[in-house]
Amino acid sequence: MKEHKGMRPQDVVILLKIIALGDKKWFLKDLATQLNISNSEVSESLHRSVIGGLIESDKKTIKRKKLLEFLVYGVRHVFPAVEGRLARGMPTAFSASVLSEEFVVENPYIWPAKGFSTKGISIAPLYHTVPQACENDTLLYDLLALTDALRMGAKSDVLIKLLSQRMGIS
Repeated sequence: MKEHKGMRPQDVVILLKIIALGDKKWFLKDLATQLNISNSEVSESLHRSVIGGLIESDKKTIKRKKLLEFLVYGVRHVFPAVEGRLARGMPTAFSASVLSEEFVVENPYIWPAKGFSTKGISIAPLYHTVPQACENDTLLYDLLALTDALRMGAKSDVLIKLLSQRMGIS
């Protein structure tokens, strides 16, 4: 068994993708294909998440409340979102549709990505394939955009409520 060296940003993406899949049956290769992450990296990620206490040992059942707690209180310290240069890309954080009515920002925040026309302040996604993975997965997009707002240091009741709802936590 590999030595555990802590969580990686893609671990959050993979866990949120599993939540976005809902009750759909999935295999490791499905996650890898849909997120454009190698099978071995998905496997190692799930192993790290078991050790981190964010998924059950079956590697299918997310510990949603623990993951929410990590996102609300830890993600900004472990994987902070740092504002970058102006670029074109996919809106995220406060600029994504899930939050755009709740928060007003002067300049949009975006994940830099080809094929998107929104110009704004770039924020590196948790994993470089996130914009492509979110193109056809609205729930994953919402979850990651909300997570980005937390990565930027926001912590409002509205934000936590929206994230809880989308994670299926009552």
